[in-house]
Amino acid sequence: MALKDRLSDDLKEAMRAGEAVRRETLRSILAAVRNTELARVNVKDESASRQELVDSDVLDVLQKQAKQRRESIEEYKKAARQDLVDRETAELAIISAYLPAQMGRDEIVAEVRKAMEETGAAGPGDKSKLMPVVMGRLKGRADGRAINEVVTELLGGK
Repeated sequence: MALKDRLSDDLKEAMRAGEAVRRETLRSILAAVRNTELARVNVKDESASRQELVDSDVLDVLQKQAKQRRESIEEYKKAARQDLVDRETAELAIISAYLPAQMGRDEIVAEVRKAMEETGAAGPGDKSKLMPVVMGRLKGRADGRAINEVVTELLGGK
């Protein structure tokens, strides 16, 4: 089953079950997916219709939504708004259920070391050569911030 279809089916289930937070979270995800589809339409081509997203594109949308929730949680904590932190945390948990399992730090370190050997990266100046390789391999499986920290550390940066 396509991820977009799974999201739609889960939305219907949440509506039937009366799960308000889950329902609203899934609605916002599906709206973001539709907006992404519409953004890809060639405006000059009058016969163009909305382009359906493949699972990898839907995963990109989910990752953006998760990142937004994480950033919101940080800001709400600074503002001492626990009610909003709780809501965003609940939404993040729902979104995370659709994302692939995230790699741990040790797994990221192993992948970065392997990429360093393959690319010949040895110092801080090689970061621009190493990052695209690592990000491509770990896309969707590790947070970009965590990858950046590991690469910087292993290349002898600050």
